Amino acid sequence: MARDNVLFEVEDGIGLATFNRPEVLNALDVRTLEELDEVVGELERGAARALVLTGAGDRAFVAGADIASMAGMSVAEARRFAERGHAVLDRLERLPVPTVAAVNGYALGGGCELALACDLVYASEKARFGQPEVNLGIVPGFGGTQRLPRRVGPMRALEVLLTGETFDAGRARELGLVLEVLPPDRLLAHVRAQLWKILSRGPLAVAQAKRLVHAGAGLPLGAAHELERQGFAALFATEDAREGMRAFLEKRPPRFRGV
Repeated sequence: MARDNVLFEVEDGIGLATFNRPEVLNALDVRTLEELDEVVGELERGAARALVLTGAGDRAFVAGADIASMAGMSVAEARRFAERGHAVLDRLERLPVPTVAAVNGYALGGGCELALACDLVYASEKARFGQPEVNLGIVPGFGGTQRLPRRVGPMRALEVLLTGETFDAGRARELGLVLEVLPPDRLLAHVRAQLWKILSRGPLAVAQAKRLVHAGAGLPLGAAHELERQGFAALFATEDAREGMRAFLEKRPPRFRGV
């Protein structure tokens, strides 16, 4: 199937996935989720060393789930739609490579949930965030009630979820939802610069750090510490660890190979 809703290209090892439904502010429908799932599958097979998500046009990252497609759903259909969204975003979150949301406009509802499933979030000065589902008489269905509290804390998350209000990128940064707010014409360049820093590090260590953060988040602290000890020790079996420490002692840049 040709992908029209999620465009994907790779340049210098960095994949760029662009949500391409500007006529509906890049809203998520079933087909868009399927195309995103295909892109994630390409990343799992090694198509790129990092992934950036952004939106087509100058108004929206992803303005939410497609309300027109949801309006007539039965309970069973809504359940399947939520399961599909959860499956894709969980798969995105589990990618071993770094993922970045470059939020260039509206990131509401499912769009905010999509950003929350990424490792890092940077925003344009034009960006707006929110989980406005309560205004429709529903709640987030793609992980918002769970990822948002883990990102900003339960009370802040409840304020966002219960009021249904939207807020600008500056407020999103204050909440801890966004790392940096940039002029629109500098957003992607900044994201690429940050990714190049990450990609110069040991790829096995980067993947392990991601895994430990996500896997440890749901564990008691003692169990999470044990997970870290195991992950730390496991990397000493890799050539990258030996190379990294040799390079440090020899005062030269490391040459990581991902083995």
